[in-house]
Amino acid sequence: MKELLVAIVSGLVENPDAITVTVDEPNEEGVVVYHLNVAEADMGRVIGKQGRIAKAIRTVMRAAANRSNTRVAVEID
Repeated sequence: MKELLVAIVSGLVENPDAITVTVDEPNEEGVVVYHLNVAEADMGRVIGKQGRIAKAIRTVMRAAANRSNTRVAVEID
């Protein structure tokens, strides 16, 4: 899942070396939280106009997690 998130975001940003993803342990509801960090200059590219790209990234991640019967959340920091 982490590799999928990095693959999606690396196509959007100008500085793919600055992408870092940290993964939290599942919380009490069983949700695994992925914290995405990108360069400050690329933050707008990842969020998109009115958050549309961020919403699409979260949707793809949830769909991929659903195939393996897990629950995920993506936080963009």
